[in-house]
Amino acid sequence: MAKTANKGEWSEIYAFLKLLGEKKVFAGDGELNKIENLFYPILKILRDEEKTCYEYALEDDVVIVSENGAELLRKNVADFLNYANILLDVIRTSKGAFTAPLIEQFMSEIHCHKIKASPRKKKDITIVIHDLRTGMTPLLGFSIKSQLGSTSTLFNAGKTTNFTYLVAGHDFTDLEIDAINSIGTQTKVRDRVAEIKRLGGTFKFKVMDDPVCRNNFILIESCLPRIMAEVILESNLREIRSLKEVTDAISVRNPLGYDTTYNQKFYEHKVKNFLVASALGMVPHTPWNGEYQANGGYLVVKDDGDVLCYHFYDRNLFEDYLYCNTKLETASTGRYEYAKLYRGEDGQLYFKLNLQVRFK
Repeated sequence: MAKTANKGEWSEIYAFLKLLGEKKVFAGDGELNKIENLFYPILKILRDEEKTCYEYALEDDVVIVSENGAELLRKNVADFLNYANILLDVIRTSKGAFTAPLIEQFMSEIHCHKIKASPRKKKDITIVIHDLRTGMTPLLGFSIKSQLGSTSTLFNAGKTTNFTYLVAGHDFTDLEIDAINSIGTQTKVRDRVAEIKRLGGTFKFKVMDDPVCRNNFILIESCLPRIMAEVILESNLREIRSLKEVTDAISVRNPLGYDTTYNQKFYEHKVKNFLVASALGMVPHTPWNGEYQANGGYLVVKDDGDVLCYHFYDRNLFEDYLYCNTKLETASTGRYEYAKLYRGEDGQLYFKLNLQVRFK
């Protein structure tokens, strides 16, 4: 049966073939530009198939080795680059889920049967690189992100990513509460926030609803729950989606009262730490111990076909990429039960906002 996958999933195979065909991967800057003088030679790529693991070692040819060390096949490096270019054309001209018979035939020849890595893991590909600066040859797991298909989420929404705010400053009547909650515009979350503010209401962060997610945030930065609460609120108050722009606005307002005498970027630094944790290991409702699954970083498949590496060793470049290329997204209010003004058991008014981060 032919293998069917979407553009993002086929991009994982494209990156695999492209890297073996080029034998190296270039680093990128925060704006997704290739850094011509910073690259990593690839020594081998490891692929987990259903019942075994294959090694694709780069010598003069690509040497495919079984889990027990037996050489299975040698293929010309140029073959991998040729099929990568064929697949790139297929991805660009296809829609939805599609097949790629020529690529599937080549995959079968080279003992590659799965298109996509396990969704339970942050890493999509495992590579041994040669770091020319240190001389080390580490085995690293990378997550693959593609610009060829729809953008992916970095931090997924759920009821576990709701933030609760105390609403004060105005004695809301039941009629006003009902009117606010009945706002059903396309931008209803922002519009409800704006109406609360117009009537004189103020928002004060109360708590992150999910204790597991809250603890994960505190593990990253002790003040991260409040900082992200301010980020979400600022985004809705000012209609800004870019995470960098929202964080810049928060930095000017400085709601946590940091000492900014020395121009230290408190908010930017802490938001970047959140993004790195979300990219490499932390998910909302699973207790996290600070370990990174994708310990290498990210590989980004650009819309022009280039594959750029954001190596965790070059943490500043990796952070800049995440910071400059992510935005806040409004998740389903009905599904995740937020964005309604309600009276708590203590008689006070509360409002929930939700956190979801997506790549631009």
